[in-house]
Amino acid sequence: MALADSLGMATLSEDLIARGLIYQSTDDEVFSLLDAGGLTCYIGFDPTADSLHVGSLLQICMLRRLQQAGNRPIALAGGATGMIGDPGGKTAERSLLSIEEIANNTEAVATQLSRFLDFSLHAGTSQALLVNNFEWLGELNLMTFLRDVGKHFTVNQMVAKESVKSRLDRAEGGISFTEFSYMLLQATDFAELYERYGCTVQLGGSDQWGNITMGTDYVRRRCGAQAYGLTSPLVTKSDGTKFGKSESGNERVWLDQQRTSPYALYQFFLSTEDADVTTYLRYFSFRPLDEIEELEARTQSHPQERAAQRALADEMIALIHGDAEVGRVQRASTALFGGQVTLLDRDVLEQVLADVPNSRMEIAALRAEPLLSDVLVQCGLVKSKSEARRAIEQGGIFVNDVAVNNNEAILSGHDLLFDSFVILRRGKRAYHVIRCT
Repeated sequence: MALADSLGMATLSEDLIARGLIYQSTDDEVFSLLDAGGLTCYIGFDPTADSLHVGSLLQICMLRRLQQAGNRPIALAGGATGMIGDPGGKTAERSLLSIEEIANNTEAVATQLSRFLDFSLHAGTSQALLVNNFEWLGELNLMTFLRDVGKHFTVNQMVAKESVKSRLDRAEGGISFTEFSYMLLQATDFAELYERYGCTVQLGGSDQWGNITMGTDYVRRRCGAQAYGLTSPLVTKSDGTKFGKSESGNERVWLDQQRTSPYALYQFFLSTEDADVTTYLRYFSFRPLDEIEELEARTQSHPQERAAQRALADEMIALIHGDAEVGRVQRASTALFGGQVTLLDRDVLEQVLADVPNSRMEIAALRAEPLLSDVLVQCGLVKSKSEARRAIEQGGIFVNDVAVNNNEAILSGHDLLFDSFVILRRGKRAYHVIRCT
């Protein structure tokens, strides 16, 4: 999407502020510099898993917005800092990953980031860069680190940072020297990126403020240069709970389709509460603000249409997985929530069910006629047999779109569709497909 389409007549900084994307800045001068274009800016992504998750989406979109406005974004993969782990937002020490795990995760994260940013030569001076901090931190020996980096910071400064202070204030746990040193490594990243690429702006979530200000200070001390920091608000739900977990609250929602299917990701955004959807559209969407205001008005006047949620879900699937996936998940959603899956022919049914959570069952096990309540627990639609019984009694369980009202109901070979599937549903939206072999 062109910058003019995204921002309308607003400058970049005006658009960011109007969307609520600015939480803190080290110096307001940075806004006019960003508006003029030509700045090099970075955000770090620690590869603690082989995929980024939707909790990283706001920062990824920030880099994309900066690039569209003529600035050069650097996505910094933390091949070295990922071995340590940022203590910010954590109440306990992280589990340390092996060098091999970090390397594999870094490669996977790099591939994901290339979907959002233009790393090609066609981008000209705004060409995005993907850099791994293992290039310099991996070669840094202890004595050099203590002499050249550590001397610029006092323990008083470091202990005063919220990410450290919150851990020290806890009666149990505390913080290891390993995680305590993280902010110095991040400050080193900023200085290295300034010296190598002329990077003068670091961005991140508001929980990164302490690390970012340490970095701007270190760039000034080591390089004699002016550097800037910007943070965005942490994304939460209107009830104060964390954004980025599945409906059950137990699983992260990932950007990798092997971890979270496009269908599941679509449903995640489609299920956004009315109180949150306009905020998320401002944060994640690249559509003009006046369109978002129109969607907000429709949500207030006709909430049953869920127009804003559909707009958000469609755009996020296109952004994360590509335009082709949007049609697939829309067809799947229409068929599933219309209670019409059994009317589809086999080829279409296969496509519709491709992104629905599923499990496998031996045909012999199905012919043994297991209790439906047991199967519901096994496939995760309910947490216990008592919950399964309640759901059946309340008319909330369906087998192949047919409601079941008998707690002693069984599954059998007669329930197979096309000799291959049994489609279970709880309520209107929670589907699970049993594939029999």
